[in-house]
Amino acid sequence: MPDARVSPRERLVLTAIIEQYIATGEPVASQAVARYFSNQEGLSSATIRNVMATLGDTGLLEQPHTSAGRVPTAAAFRYYVEQITQPGRMAALPQGANALGPLPMSEARRGQIEESFSGVTSSNDYLERTSHVLALLSSGLGVALACSTASQVLEHIHFSRLSVGRVLAVLVTEAGAVQDRVLVLDRELTHLELETAARYLNENFRGWHIERIRAEVARRVEQEQAAYHQMLASVEELCRKGALAAGEAGPAIFVDGMANLIAAEADRERLRQMLLALEAKQRLVELLTAYVDGRQQEVRVVVGLDLMGQDEISRAMQDLVLIGAPARLGGANRGTVAVIAPTRIQYQEMIQAVRYIARLSERLLEVPADEGLRV
Repeated sequence: MPDARVSPRERLVLTAIIEQYIATGEPVASQAVARYFSNQEGLSSATIRNVMATLGDTGLLEQPHTSAGRVPTAAAFRYYVEQITQPGRMAALPQGANALGPLPMSEARRGQIEESFSGVTSSNDYLERTSHVLALLSSGLGVALACSTASQVLEHIHFSRLSVGRVLAVLVTEAGAVQDRVLVLDRELTHLELETAARYLNENFRGWHIERIRAEVARRVEQEQAAYHQMLASVEELCRKGALAAGEAGPAIFVDGMANLIAAEADRERLRQMLLALEAKQRLVELLTAYVDGRQQEVRVVVGLDLMGQDEISRAMQDLVLIGAPARLGGANRGTVAVIAPTRIQYQEMIQAVRYIARLSERLLEVPADEGLRV
């Protein structure tokens, strides 16, 4: 919604309605807006009613019932988010109204978040804790998605002999995913050969992408001297049989707070459709991948989610907002952290929290534990 279509007075009234609706969840009447502005000159109830009618005509307000007040539409929330995330675009509000523009995070909230992440030392712990913390802060759904690349980077591998020609491979990725598979080998490997192969992979390839490890092992088998050939041949046999196969389950995703959405939604049919959309983790992966660009560093706010062609489910998602950001480590994307909540969410507070938590990944996973969290 371009600024040219919303006059300064309409912008003030729209902001008041949105912030009161967020606070109460009830349709906002003109008298409530007048009280919001402390009876400022030129903003009588009659004037405000006229402005509200104009905002309704432009698609920014809707009236649930004939005698009720107005509620903001998805377009209104998008406009509001645009204003609060771009400082300097909003004129000063009259006394009694809340000023827009980014507000600093309170020390109390910073302390709460830092305490919540106490003891986190791995990517897996960070993502799992993030989903829980964001669910608590937002009273919505907290979601953390490991980057698909990070989920296929070797952290540790272990081999166990099950029976003749059968070996269990347990692969742990940097994202914390654990993959296990039974390998059927063409030749028998001893316990010592399995231990040697695991030690070689862990010592030489920790932090490597799985596809790259397989290619490098094959290259070394061809080039290394005969003294190492037998050991490398064992490693190559295990890799060729699938010990380092990419996981079929996709990137790790952590979800917390589904009960929050259930409590917030009164329409049972819409709740059913919403849960159908969100209970499948693959759909959440698709949402985060579509809306949050891992190459960017800023928070992305999307009001009214769209699941591409699924009409009933898409309608149920129109009253939800996604606030997400990429979590980075050493300049590389490690995943996505996000909140999915009703559009009545406290936008400024949650934008701050998502941004803050996304940036914690750098400090939590790289600074020594005894230095603590510093922001």
